[in-house]
Amino acid sequence: MVDNGRQMVYHTPALLDESIEGLSICPSGVYVDVTFGGGGHSREILRRLNDDGRLIAFDQDEDAALNAIDDPRFTFVRSNFRFLKNFLRYLEVDEVDGVLADLGVSSHHFDDAERGFSFRFEGDLDMRMNRGTQKSAADILNEYTVERLRDIFSKYGELKNAHKIASSVVAYRQTKKIALTNDLLAILEPFAFKDREKKILAQAFQALRIEVNGEMDALTEMLTQALHVLKPGGRLSVISYHSLEDRLVKNFFRTGNFEGVLIKDFYGNVETPFEQVSRKVIVPAEEEQQQNPRSRSARLRIAEKK
Repeated sequence: MVDNGRQMVYHTPALLDESIEGLSICPSGVYVDVTFGGGGHSREILRRLNDDGRLIAFDQDEDAALNAIDDPRFTFVRSNFRFLKNFLRYLEVDEVDGVLADLGVSSHHFDDAERGFSFRFEGDLDMRMNRGTQKSAADILNEYTVERLRDIFSKYGELKNAHKIASSVVAYRQTKKIALTNDLLAILEPFAFKDREKKILAQAFQALRIEVNGEMDALTEMLTQALHVLKPGGRLSVISYHSLEDRLVKNFFRTGNFEGVLIKDFYGNVETPFEQVSRKVIVPAEEEQQQNPRSRSARLRIAEKK
């Protein structure tokens, strides 16, 4: 993206080299980047493909479409990655050599006050990745029952005071419609203790963002479809940023299901569709964390389809 003649940084991808190396790219292969964003991972994949290679990238955000790459080997799909299989079928792609997912929110979103993803700026409480669909965060806060709000803050934000926060939301909206990030900050103020203020605010905003975008359901659907479209020997490289995502990815790679239930054959051998390439989770080196502080929570897991 360009602003006043200057190239703006849309997003600095975390674990770039590690996640691309994990795909073990075949130069003539077909790959999918399901979280295109600023295109950092996609450009690195294209750099390793020859003229016969192909890359298909997904992103539901209209802003990401502006970063689309002018390359005959590249196809941009403006859609949620939960529709991976349908769009590959439409593009007449039966199977692929690798799928990459960087599940984090782009720096562009956190830094854009108008999108409402960050508590650092005053702006509309939107949080929609695709602004053409779904309820906004403000809609959820104004319409959900106290029980549903409690469940969101507890499950997706892992907040201990989830019920009290939900009750405060309901009490606040009785006198004033919730519309801005500052409205939510006012609600959260009694619960944002000084020594943990930023963490609590981040957890609350994360919970709403996950609900607004249906992120957990979309993730399970995408992973399930990725397994179906991968060739035997194909790789799945996934970067997650919070424990809820990482737990789903870890369980799926280890057992083939999201509950982490080990299924064994008659002889006691674990039946799983994957061979884990990285037995331990991969985290950014200290140097990368210093250069890109937002990479600190990144967790990379890589698996190969049997």
